[in-house]
Amino acid sequence: MSRVWLITGGNSGFGRAITEAAVAAGDVVVATARRVTALDDLVAAHPDQVEALPLDVTDAAAVDATVRDITDRHDRIDVLVNNAGRSHVGAVEETTDAELRSLFEVQVFGPAALIRAVLPGMRSRRSGAIVQLSSMGGQMSFAGFSAYSATKFALEGMSEALADEVRPLGIKVLIVEPGAFRTALFSNISASAQIADYTATVGPTRHMIETGNGTQPGDPAKAAAAVLTALDTGATPLRLPLGDDAVDAVLGHLDSVRAEVTTWEELARNTRLTQ
Repeated sequence: MSRVWLITGGNSGFGRAITEAAVAAGDVVVATARRVTALDDLVAAHPDQVEALPLDVTDAAAVDATVRDITDRHDRIDVLVNNAGRSHVGAVEETTDAELRSLFEVQVFGPAALIRAVLPGMRSRRSGAIVQLSSMGGQMSFAGFSAYSATKFALEGMSEALADEVRPLGIKVLIVEPGAFRTALFSNISASAQIADYTATVGPTRHMIETGNGTQPGDPAKAAAAVLTALDTGATPLRLPLGDDAVDAVLGHLDSVRAEVTTWEELARNTRLTQ
């Protein structure tokens, strides 16, 4: 039986690539976006497999209504892909509460609402998969990406707990951690007002964003194929870094954390109450 996918942010980047991969596998995809016209060609080419629906993931009522509609018409949602998102650049001090809250609405509260909406159906069937589009910035961060990484760290923490909760119910959770891929992420980015003292630290990040769009080495189609492969295996990983840069960065970060903990291990352990 073909699967029914719900993919947010399906109009471009990873969302569109995963949509195309799922269609090629013979599945049915409901792709959502704030502007669905970018999906017109896919809908026209695969009218029996692709449907485009408008959805703002920060609108909780719309999320619930969309999931009910899809479930009523397709009987189920087998795979949820929380992909909708954007980026932000700014030092911690530069980033306002409004900027930070706005990013969390899209990349944490939106996915949480979608997860709550699809889980009752998945639990009743004792099957399903939830794919969380994170980033290698979900395990580490650097100057200028504090707000973006904060949302991805939060998403990963939520997803790790979620995986423990739903694994006994036959539901998979896959956190995808891409590096630099040829998507429109750098074209959909907000920026905080600049403070001169952070030019040396945040400046290189701003420059990378301004000049790096269109030169990223990663192929979204290959990333989508990797996601489907990981989901279809009997041993789906919790985390899947994608791209040489992501794999190297994650492994290097883990080595660094281990080395630092080991260096300070004696002091860290010497904190027990004494009788």
